[in-house]
This record gives sequence, structure tokens and C-alpha cells, in this order.
Amino acid sequence: MSIINVMWAGGSPFASVHKVHHQILSRIEPATPVKTWLLQGSASACQVDVEPVREWKLTSAQLKGRHVWRLFKPLMHGRFRQALLDSDARVVLLDGVGVARALLPVLQDLPQIRVVVIFHGATRLNAAVRDLLRGFPASRLNLAAVSETLATSLQGELDLPVFTLRSAFDPVAFRSALMPRAEARARLGLPDTDVRVFGAIGRLVDSKGFASLLQAFARAAVDQPEWRLVIVGDGPRREALEARIAEADLAGKVVLTGHVGNVARLYKAFDWILIPSVAEGLGLILQEAVLAGAPVLVSELAVFREQLGDTGWYAPVNDDERWSEAIRRAGQACAEGVAAAQYRALAPEAAWLNFTQTARQLISGSRQ
Repeated sequence: MSIINVMWAGGSPFASVHKVHHQILSRIEPATPVKTWLLQGSASACQVDVEPVREWKLTSAQLKGRHVWRLFKPLMHGRFRQALLDSDARVVLLDGVGVARALLPVLQDLPQIRVVVIFHGATRLNAAVRDLLRGFPASRLNLAAVSETLATSLQGELDLPVFTLRSAFDPVAFRSALMPRAEARARLGLPDTDVRVFGAIGRLVDSKGFASLLQAFARAAVDQPEWRLVIVGDGPRREALEARIAEADLAGKVVLTGHVGNVARLYKAFDWILIPSVAEGLGLILQEAVLAGAPVLVSELAVFREQLGDTGWYAPVNDDERWSEAIRRAGQACAEGVAAAQYRALAPEAAWLNFTQTARQLISGSRQ
């Protein structure tokens, strides 16, 4: 059996998606041949090892059949079909709706291949997509979502079974890779002192809620000169965030690092992790932080409650005042006690075992 792992693209916007697929593929038999297809972008932009890889170098217009490219769609499908036949693939792992829309019409007529579609977040399912998924032979198609919250939502919209494959990490391997506090802080240019450091990690886009977080932190830290907020990430909203950070009430209190490689090793630099997202399919940052022993303060989202229950510290989405109050309380709380309770709620060892079993069942076809 060989596996084709088909991804939309590489690069930082897709880092968490690649990380999830990498975790899934790490659970299969080591001797199983795996090849990744990148429909757009290059392997060098990926933040995990995707070799061996085929780069298709297609545009969004080509993949979606827009304008004149509608006439060339049969040619693209023919190329996909021949490549699948040449690969002798028996399982194809598809990254979400966009990739499914491009590949399922080809895979429908290749009965020797089973298909697993992984949903990573809420997405627009128009009538054409619903018909495509419903019309594919059910015996050869498994749909899975990275959280129970997302799986329940999709199942109701599609009227099809959607399995929960809640992403997880190997706790032992993850913790063994962590840098000690002093080294992690030095890597981020922070002093190894009693300064209280709040961390926030993610793409600098509106959906991550960093603009609102800056407003809340400015209020919370007004009389806390030793508090610091470190935002790790890059993206299109960087310039606007930098302008806000330069204002008097935040000057000297916020560090915007840009992209930092292997940031998952640096969590011990932080006393708390703040996750002000507007929406999430799962939120890998939450899992990484809790595994590292850093307590989290998160947006009031169902997917976060799914993982932390009553041990979570929550604040309403984009509510500057409530976030400010929550940050002040976090700054005075026993971080170690909160972190320990959240670790027990997340139950990483059991989550990793369940993830391993479910991933293997989906790939092998034993879960239908």
C-alpha cells in the first residue's frame, strides 16, 4: 500500500495543517511509502518535512476552474489521474474542501483507491461541494475533523458520518524537545528575571484577534511595568499591529518577534499563553502550551471548552474589557496550579493514544 498526501500549499498560513497531516502519517507503518503533493507553492516553504514531494505549481484559478481555466479542467484531471495510476496509490489523504473539490472527481473512477478527507476548520460548503461528497462511493470515503465540535457541525450540514480525529502530540517527545526557561527567553531576547511574560503565537491575521488583545493588554498592564506581552508570528496585519505597539500605553511592553523557527520549543519562556482567536478548528497552540506546562487564557469558543472544560480560563471574543480583567487575574494567579489542572483536563497521554488509534483506522480502512 502506498499513500498520497495531497495538500493545498506550503508556507506559514498552512503550517498547522501540515503539522496535523505530519502527525497522522507518523502513526502508519514505517515501511509504507508516502508521497506528498503540493498543489501550490514549494516544499521549502513548509515547516515540516514533506519529502518526497511533487510540486504541481498550479494557481487557484486553475484549481477552481475559473474563467478560461474551466476549458482546461479535463486536462488537469487527466494529469492527476495518470499521476495517481503511476504512484500505485491505495490511500489518498486530502487536505480539506478545496483539495477534495479538485481531486474527488478524478478519484471517483479509481475504485482501487480509498480517500480520507481531513477538515481543519469551519468552511463554506456550497451545494456543489455537498453533492460531490455525498455522491462519492461511501465505502471508499472517510471524512474526519480535528475536533468533536467541528465534526458535529459538519455532520449536521452534510448529513454524512464525520469522524473525530482530534489532533494530538506525543507528550514525551514534545516535552523532551522544550528549551529550558533561560534559554528560551534568551532566544526571544527576553531577560531571565521575574518579569511576567504573556505569550501569543500565530499568524498576524484578523481571525487571531491580536488587535483586540493589544487593547486589552494595554488596559491590564497600565500599572504593571514588569509585565510583557510577546507576540510570535508574521502576516499581513503586522504593520498595523506594530503601529499600535508603538503608542505610548504599550511602548516598551510588547515585543513582536516576527516568524520564529521551531517556536514549539520555546513555551517555557512564557508564564501564560493568550489565545484570543475569533474562530478555530482545534487550536494547536492550546495543546502545545498545556503540554509545555504553560497555562492558557483563551477565547470563549466551544472547541476550547471541548478540550479544557471547567479548567479553562475564558474571555469573550473581541471583548477588550473582559480580556483585560482576565489578564489581570491571570497575572496574579498561581500559574503552576492552573497549568496542572489544564493538563489533567486535556489528558495528553490518552489523547495521543486515541489519535494514534483513530489515524491508523482511517488510513487502513478499518473505521467506516
